[in-house]
This record gives sequence, C-alpha cells and structure tokens, in this order.
Amino acid sequence: MARILVLHGPNLNLLGIREPEHYGTLRLSEIDRQISDLAGKEGVAVEIFQSNSEGALVDRIQQALGKFDALVINPAAYTHTSIAIRDAILSVGIPTIEVHLSNIHSREAFRRTSLISDVVVGQVSGFGPQSYLLGFLGAIEYLRGPVQIRKGRKKGEGK
Repeated sequence: MARILVLHGPNLNLLGIREPEHYGTLRLSEIDRQISDLAGKEGVAVEIFQSNSEGALVDRIQQALGKFDALVINPAAYTHTSIAIRDAILSVGIPTIEVHLSNIHSREAFRRTSLISDVVVGQVSGFGPQSYLLGFLGAIEYLRGPVQIRKGRKKGEGK
C-alpha cells in the first residue's frame, strides 16, 4: 500500500477564518477529512501534519525518508522564503507535489516565486481545497507509473 505524507505550512490552521476571499471558508479539519476519505477510496495510507514552524516541517520531511512514497505539501508562506524546505525535499528524494489554495501566479509579485517548484514533480494551485485533492491524486498517479500525456487530436478525429 502506497503511503503519502501531507504537509500543511504556516497559518493554514486558520483556514476558514483567514482571508476567506483568497482561501475560502472551509476549515483545515474538513480538508484533512476530504484527503483521508480520498485516501481510503484510492487504497493508500495517508498521514497529515500541520505546523507554523519551518523547522518542524523540515524535520517531518526528513523523517519521511523510508516511510513514505510521496509527499504533498502546501508550504504556504514558506513557498517564497524557505531554502531549508527546498533542500529537505531535494535531500530525501521523495516524489513531491506542491499545492496552493490560491493561484500564487496571479497574486502579489513576491508570491509568484516558488523556491521548491524546481524540485517537485508538479504544482497545483488556484482550485481552493480541491488543489489538495488534485495534488493527492497526482501523487497517487505518479506512484502508479508513468503518466501518459495525450496529444491533441487533429481535426476530424473522434473522441
């Protein structure tokens, strides 16, 4: 059974209260429940951890080595500042999916740079809580084998 670690960064414990125009009104506990439900349906094990501390997140990434097959992480504000989280992801070599509730590429200039984007398998942003579920499914599909990219159909080809 595949094992996936989901990490939530700083201030995500305030979801539902904090800036609902950017992050929505769903609480983190509800997002965690949706992730756990999806893990059950997909037959994978999941562990979920949130911290406001950069060091605690780095520790969890390092502790994942040999225990988890993939990581799904929303580094939140650390996305734009933490070389330590980037280096931890790179060091453990565990396939990682980066997720964000809001579209970081359409927000303030300082939020448009992700220091981990070059060391992750992929990034999902801008879909609210669905970003986590899409990222989680992406991790599962990555673990199941090579992703088949469909080429565009030519005019006149069937569905």
